[in-house]
Amino acid sequence: MIRIDHLTKTYGKARGVTDLTLRVPEGGCFGFIGPNGAGKSTTIRTLLGLLSPTAGTAKVLGLDCVRDREKILAQVGYMPSEAMFYPEMRVSEVIKLSAGLRKIDCRARADELCQALELDMGKRIRELSLGNRKKVSIVCAMQHRPRLYILDEPTSGLDPLVQRAFWSELEQRRREGATVFLSSHVLYEVQRYCDRAAIIREGRLVVEGTTAELDIENKFFDYYEGRVGQ
Repeated sequence: MIRIDHLTKTYGKARGVTDLTLRVPEGGCFGFIGPNGAGKSTTIRTLLGLLSPTAGTAKVLGLDCVRDREKILAQVGYMPSEAMFYPEMRVSEVIKLSAGLRKIDCRARADELCQALELDMGKRIRELSLGNRKKVSIVCAMQHRPRLYILDEPTSGLDPLVQRAFWSELEQRRREGATVFLSSHVLYEVQRYCDRAAIIREGRLVVEGTTAELDIENKFFDYYEGRVGQ
């Protein structure tokens, strides 16, 4: 579902990602781990065609991320780490706008998700807490039942009950054949819900494998506290 080959992205003299090669198989849940500034969001935005690579290539659903951006975005459910919306719009209006951009009637599915997440569709965005704005992001990313979910820190700001509801919805979609690629700072989530994971450090891939093979938390701190990978 995702194929990245020797991807490099720089911002002038600043480093984004360097020579990154990665594969995400269809039907899996892939965790992408690293601290702030490691290159996770740069990678995700490049996959979505929001950034152009400095070198290397990236494909999503077999489509080139530069040439086929609109086709990719039509088939992907993207959830950015920042839940930013027009503040005066009501939740229902934001969700309707998101569906309308895809020209899909998602009302039934949107209602299901709002009930599962206990999201009040009548409130204005400016009235919502961070956690409730994240819920709006979840609905916008999931209501059209995409083949691929690309999620950037999806559970940050969510309380434990909503996190459980979110993972339940995502697991159901996986059983239906969807693929998930997510970045997260919550290491136990990656260990529990993902079947493969990769750790990125200073823009470079340092380890990748199945979560059954990797002890995610220990491996993460091994690399970031300097016990390995120097």
